[in-house]
Amino acid sequence: MDFTIQGEDLRIREMAREFALQVLAPYARAADENRHFDRTKVVELGRAGLLGGFLPRALGGSGWSMTQWALALMELGAVDSSWRGFCTVQTALCGGLLWKLGRADQQQSLLPALCAGERIFAFALTEPEAGTDVASLQTRARRDGDDWIIDGTKHWITNGGVADHIILFATVDPALGKKGITAFLIPGDAPGLTRRPVEGMELGHRASNHAILRFEGVRVAATAMLGEVGSGFEAGMAGLENGRLGVAAGAVGIQMACEQACLQFASARKQFGKRIGDFQLIQEALTDMHVGLESTRLLTLRAASLRDQGHEALRELSVAKYAACEAAVKAADQAILLHGARGYSSAFPVERFYRDAKGLQIYEGTAHIQRVIIAKTLLPRTQ
Repeated sequence: MDFTIQGEDLRIREMAREFALQVLAPYARAADENRHFDRTKVVELGRAGLLGGFLPRALGGSGWSMTQWALALMELGAVDSSWRGFCTVQTALCGGLLWKLGRADQQQSLLPALCAGERIFAFALTEPEAGTDVASLQTRARRDGDDWIIDGTKHWITNGGVADHIILFATVDPALGKKGITAFLIPGDAPGLTRRPVEGMELGHRASNHAILRFEGVRVAATAMLGEVGSGFEAGMAGLENGRLGVAAGAVGIQMACEQACLQFASARKQFGKRIGDFQLIQEALTDMHVGLESTRLLTLRAASLRDQGHEALRELSVAKYAACEAAVKAADQAILLHGARGYSSAFPVERFYRDAKGLQIYEGTAHIQRVIIAKTLLPRTQ
């Protein structure tokens, strides 16, 4: 085993770091405070290859390994979690599902635009009464001749208010459970579709676009279906698994940023005649932060490497997502405490890191659900 990041892996990581610092960092604070989603950044992400990620070059992607994609998202996450989240939704959830389920004509017409940032996609799975329990979703798709009529509500859909295309999950028959869940590709301007922002102010990821989508008699042709009737559940779960890798990488990025901010502050800030980094309690906090970062970075890269080798890595992805997100919340909490009153203000970025880290505990399956997944993979199957 060689843990050295070198060659093309290193080049991609450094490219992503430079992009994040030059293109995203100057606007991160203002975008968060103003809840501003800047569509011009989407094209810049596409131009840099960050939206192509692990998608194949033949379809407009960057052809990276999952390890390279994770390394890039760590750098984005260290600067702006909202844009790291956008990349995960656009590439892993939507791009990955189009690659997995889409017909050749759908892939060829949509994936190059997705990777270039010319079109924005949303992954409409979550409902008011169906989050973790995906099999119980209530959005209904019914046949009407050669078309499908869709009715239902989705909420907390990232990119939902700005998406040109929406990958929608609906059931053709609630009695079928997960076997009835089917994916459809819905135009963002479809008649009968209304979109509005989520209620209230988000705790974190405020530069993202989060929306409630209402489908009332939305009619789509049979060609809008992705895959076959009933194939949506497994495809959606596969997308979420790749999404967990993106979330884990983003959580590692937050830890990277917290450590850097704390080391700078602990070296510069003086109390009682010496820098605060010389006090043992501060050194303890810095040590715990560094151990959390190093261990969860390795867990994340191990999960990515297993995916590159063709393994499902269900447990490893959940372990990485769970551990990295818990460590990110702890690191951000300690970063605020270490900065004192300064950390309690948006003048320093650590309070944003904390708010964003809490979201990562929820996205792509909550921390509770990751525990359930991990435990089920450890226990022997019941007869």
